[in-house]
Amino acid sequence: MTFETTTSAGNLASATAQSGALVEARDLRKVYGAGSAEIVVLSGANVSVDAGKLIAIIGPSGAGKSTFLHLLAALDTPTSGTVYFEGKAIDSFRESELANYRNRSIGFVWQRHHLLADFTAAENVAMPLLMRGAKHKEALETAERWLREVGLGERMNQRAGELSGGEQQRVAIARALVQKPALLLADEPTGNLDERNATAVFELMQRLHQEHQLTSILATHNTVLAGRADLVLLLEHGKLQPVKT
Repeated sequence: MTFETTTSAGNLASATAQSGALVEARDLRKVYGAGSAEIVVLSGANVSVDAGKLIAIIGPSGAGKSTFLHLLAALDTPTSGTVYFEGKAIDSFRESELANYRNRSIGFVWQRHHLLADFTAAENVAMPLLMRGAKHKEALETAERWLREVGLGERMNQRAGELSGGEQQRVAIARALVQKPALLLADEPTGNLDERNATAVFELMQRLHQEHQLTSILATHNTVLAGRADLVLLLEHGKLQPVKT
């Protein structure tokens, strides 16, 4: 993995073209509003992440961690700069390619799990597969395998609204991974959990990252858990900087 903060955009392009990075952000800027109401969230964020790495992003509330992840996932568009996935600029993707990128290449875990409370854990996990046209039986079988992976084999037929907070986040992780994405993005995945459950969920994600050879980028306020990542990056004043350990 390489990290760049000072190289020009042109030099960065040539420097990372041979890096084999799975995902890269080059000079990402995100500005909301205009004139006196302008709010600069990102002001030239650069990072290059090789396949298989686990990266943690820390920073104060409002620093832009969620925005940065949304840009990587093509859930938002930068004011300027480019996100590259497997060497291809995602802003050059056709709409169908963008949909495939979001649905198949990216797994996203949110701080709030966004589960359907009246559906079972298995039905929630199967939803991404059903949305892309998988047969109902096959989708549920795949969902059940993933629920066993996250330790919820005995709770798969329980309605999501009846599960504990830690269990709900495990369901959300299974849902994010059910399509075997290349890149897992997690936005404060332990933010709503107590210390014991937060540690358990982080360790689960770390194990799945290793066992399934994922590339993972997690935004978190928990600096202790972040310290277990391959690299910790601080997002502050719109830029990413490596944290010395």
